Amino acid sequence: MIFLAQESLPDGNWLNKHAAAKLLGISTHTLKTYRKKYWIVGIHFQYLNSRTIRYHEGLLRDWFANVSYPQVHQKAIEAYLASLLSNQPKKRGRKSQ
Repeated sequence: MIFLAQESLPDGNWLNKHAAAKLLGISTHTLKTYRKKYWIVGIHFQYLNSRTIRYHEGLLRDWFANVSYPQVHQKAIEAYLASLLSNQPKKRGRKSQ
């Protein structure tokens, strides 16, 4: 089944390791393996400090649904990146007073 979770990407929730593991039905140890083998830092997960990691719920759901279709999951990554404020075009013109 091919699924693109675009509707949950722009304002997706960031989960702690326990919630992310429960979401995918895996152990927290397996999350660590997936971080090293499959996921991209800054996209699928983010380090807040040396002891705190958060996982993007929408992208994890999409990755899980499309684990056999990486090219489809790449579209979800692109949609997520395009939705970030830092990737929005700057408004041109004068400031309104």
